[in-house]
Amino acid sequence: MPSFIEVTDVSKTFKVSRRAKGVGGMIANLFAPKFEKRRAVKDVSFSIEQGEMVGFIGPNGAGKSTTIKMLSGILYPESGEIKVDGFVPYKQRKDYVGEIGVVFGQKSQLQWDLPVIDSFELLRAIYRIPEDKYKKNLDRFISMLDMGGFLNQPVRQLSLGQRMRADIVAALLHSPKVVFFDEPTIGVDVVGKEAIRNFIRELNDTDHVTMIFTTHDMQDIEKTCKRLIIIDKGEKVYDGALLGIRERYGTTRQLDVEFDSRVDVAPIPHVDIKRLDELDGRKQRFTFENKNVQINELMNHLLTNYSVRDLNISEPEIESIIRKIYTGEESAAVS
Repeated sequence: MPSFIEVTDVSKTFKVSRRAKGVGGMIANLFAPKFEKRRAVKDVSFSIEQGEMVGFIGPNGAGKSTTIKMLSGILYPESGEIKVDGFVPYKQRKDYVGEIGVVFGQKSQLQWDLPVIDSFELLRAIYRIPEDKYKKNLDRFISMLDMGGFLNQPVRQLSLGQRMRADIVAALLHSPKVVFFDEPTIGVDVVGKEAIRNFIRELNDTDHVTMIFTTHDMQDIEKTCKRLIIIDKGEKVYDGALLGIRERYGTTRQLDVEFDSRVDVAPIPHVDIKRLDELDGRKQRFTFENKNVQINELMNHLLTNYSVRDLNISEPEIESIIRKIYTGEESAAVS
């Protein structure tokens, strides 16, 4: 049985203008324009089951936005195939748009000068949402996101957090089966971010809406998704469990040690420490590769030979691991 979303060997190339610098180049381009082809996405394949919450990330220019636009039907693939719930997005766009929702953190589908509720009513008409379904969804979402206090305010008067909550509701009023989130909490304060994430998790639990996130805020991914797809230079470089990325790439560990007094730690036999940093007079940080160092051996040595007040083991943050993958450091480390 096919998955809810099937992306098979999808590629996309764009033709971009190429001209010499300066006024001369600009004039020459008017009479004899030159173009070059740039591959945005290359042979990308993945499948997503209904109800999954998936982070889809990559550095700027990696091809993630192009892939999302093909999934939403805005662009068509140059080669390969995309199917979402049986639809071919770019071929059946008119019927398909009624099955999806899109939330853009930097763009709004709300009418700037109208009260929020008027924008919702307009969307009800556009999507032809039955009155009972519209009222049920609206009442439920308003309650879950605590929106009662600003429904009658013009959108231009809303704070960024309020506007984002309204935009999310606007994308969900017609009960889409899949929602694409693009930077859904950008610029929102800590309290607002948590409210949006809680709402997204609850909606997924109750309605089994399939959700795909593109964001640079790894907290959005960590607090909502169990699966992560990373794309770089148009190619998929990771597809798997969010926790699995630490096992595969996050091989560096840190041991922070607080001694009873200031000490100079001598080299430890048979223990390969990458770096030793002094945090203050009594605290030192040992950085090492997990595969090269037995943490128990290191701790036993320190406890046996020094007067230790406290020990703390820490794993690398997901964000730092992702950053190293983007820059190529982690791929070099595991090759």
